[in-house]
Amino acid sequence: MQRLQHSQGMPGTARTRDGRELHFMELAGPAGGAPATVVFEGGLASVRSYWALVQQAVAGSARAVVYDRSGLGRSAPDPSGQRRLARLADDLGELLDHLGPGPYVLVGHSWGGPVVRLAAAARPGRIAGLVLVDPTDEACDLLFDRSIRRLEKIRYGAALLLARLGLLGLLFRKVTAALPPDAAADMRAEAFTVATMRTMGAEQAGIAADLRALRDHPPALGDIPVTVISATLPTPGMSAQARASVNAAHAHRAGQSPRGRHVLARHADHMVPTAEPGIVVAEVERLLGAAAAVPEEPAVPEEAAVPEKAGQQDQNGQVAS
Repeated sequence: MQRLQHSQGMPGTARTRDGRELHFMELAGPAGGAPATVVFEGGLASVRSYWALVQQAVAGSARAVVYDRSGLGRSAPDPSGQRRLARLADDLGELLDHLGPGPYVLVGHSWGGPVVRLAAAARPGRIAGLVLVDPTDEACDLLFDRSIRRLEKIRYGAALLLARLGLLGLLFRKVTAALPPDAAADMRAEAFTVATMRTMGAEQAGIAADLRALRDHPPALGDIPVTVISATLPTPGMSAQARASVNAAHAHRAGQSPRGRHVLARHADHMVPTAEPGIVVAEVERLLGAAAAVPEEPAVPEEAAVPEKAGQQDQNGQVAS
């Protein structure tokens, strides 16, 4: 009897130059679909399952690939213990090498935003576009405050304790409930373990230094189209002032690209891929369409005036930069 395919597609393994194996899952997309492959990068402690809703929808138009970074999901830990941003971006680049010549649309959520930016800057010729989903961004001065580092340590300690007690997954029931049953089962089994939290801690340990490096030496993306999606609904642990600061940084990031776009997720908190997956899908498909045709300048809605500054939002929560 033929085994039913997993909702996230067929599994595979990409080997890095130093011999580590990165587990990925691939939905092939339709015959004659978009020429670009879409690859998804999660945030801290985020396993491939988190992208299931967006991946499935995007696979209606193009090849769609999710993967686990070293130490997450079904990818073994990095024996070097090095989980700095450059290491993560290099790993993503090696996954892309394994998957083929491209072109690629890269989608990064939270800390995955800087990862895909750095990977794109390393080989811009194979990148058709970036979608940054409520990303961490060095333009947000708040991220350099010492109180943020203290909060990160407190959250890490609490997450590690809850993982040891087998209770961490209870905090993410809304997320897993939104996923297809098989992806939800994978996430419950893999995302809330002590090992996963230790990997999160290793990645988190270098964030302050990595943000400073990004600020001092921003990745050069040239004219790669960049869409930044900002959450708008309250996120636990984030004040309204902090959200305003984060979204202003997002507008700035979109404004740095000659083909930048800033979009507001009106129905989502930070967990945009499960709270409002449709907005991510729409922006990915917009870039897929551009990759298959001659790129056009972003349209300005008729009812909105041309923004006076790059990064200014129009009435629809979008930006033409």
